[in-house]
Amino acid sequence: MADSLPQEVLKQFELEIASVAEDRRERCRRKLIEKYMDSGMGCCALQHPVVADVVQNSFFAFDGVKYPLIAWCIMPNHVHILIEPLIELGKIVQSWKSFTGRWVMKHNAELELGVPGKRLWMREYWDRYIRNEGHLQTVIEYIHQNPVKAHLCQFPETWRWSSAYPGAPSFISAQ
Repeated sequence: MADSLPQEVLKQFELEIASVAEDRRERCRRKLIEKYMDSGMGCCALQHPVVADVVQNSFFAFDGVKYPLIAWCIMPNHVHILIEPLIELGKIVQSWKSFTGRWVMKHNAELELGVPGKRLWMREYWDRYIRNEGHLQTVIEYIHQNPVKAHLCQFPETWRWSSAYPGAPSFISAQ
């Protein structure tokens, strides 16, 4: 979300990793960002059940059309989603952000979400390629374990807004 990772924090992270060997910087950067995001910074509008449902349903909307949906997890201030894009990834992400961002900003006051400013999402997004079956399984496990790691629940299966949740739609190919 736009308010969950301020530019000042990113600049501080860059200073912290400046002395790290270049081939390890990206991994270090990701770890710092993940730890910061999991600490629940920002307004955390995604923790509102109605908002989480809207975001989750936006993922379901084009499953099998623009992408097969493999795994997902909606955290209080960010999301993890694993798909196999059938069209340009940027267009998929933009459609999710556009729809959900407009919906949330329209209901911001009514739901007392506290979203500051005029937009919900950061402009950027982080992506990565899945290299092989082992990497795929590692990423799915990471996505499912994220709410546990952030101390939001004890077991992945109890996090309502995740493909690990037993009540998740059966057409989803979560593993």
